Parts: sequence; structure tokens; C-alpha cells
Amino acid sequence: MDSGIQKSILQMARGAIQERADYEMSSLLNNILDPNTSATAARKLTITLTLKPDDTRQNITVSCVATSKLAATNPVTTALYVADEDTIVEMVPQIPGQMAVDGTEQDAPPMLKLVKAAM
Repeated sequence: MDSGIQKSILQMARGAIQERADYEMSSLLNNILDPNTSATAARKLTITLTLKPDDTRQNITVSCVATSKLAATNPVTTALYVADEDTIVEMVPQIPGQMAVDGTEQDAPPMLKLVKAAM
């Protein structure tokens, strides 16, 4: 057999295996830079190569799957106020109608939509 140019398995399939890893790496970096995720959470890139030989052991089918495990988004919190059994509103930083320092007026708080029975 000719001792031609030798390449890594990652360079096989005309570079498609390496391309899959690079694609998932972009997702990981976007997740790291996302301010809605934990800055210090670990992310993971997994490259799975499956080699399946035929009966003669001369032909091997290689398939590659690259997957990433991203950090979840940070939780978002709010507070609710229960006025009565039918009136639940989101708590707002100021009293509704009160003027803020910048001259804006605090809107009325949004009311929680309650579903009493399934339709």
C-alpha cells in the first residue's frame, strides 16, 4: 500500500468529522458568552465515533456524532401578591401610579391569569 499522506480520523470524510466538532464548539462558546447562563458552569463536547466492520473486516463504516452539553439558563424570579382568591398580581418595585425619579409613572401590576377548570 502506498504510504501517502496520513491524516487524523478527525480529518476523514473530507473534513466533515472535524466540521461537526467545530460546529458544536461554536454552540459551546456561544453558551459560555451568554449572560443568561452561569459563567462557571462546565460545558461538555462529546464526539462519538462508531466503527462498524463488514464480515470480511476489510470495509469499515465510520459514523460520527458530535454533541454538546450546555449550561442551563439562569433562573428568573419574580414575586406575586395574593389579594384574594381571584386576584393575584405581580409585585412591582413602586406603588402603581407613583412617579419615578426619571418622571415615568409606575404602571399597574400585571394580574396572573387563573384557569379554574380544563376546557
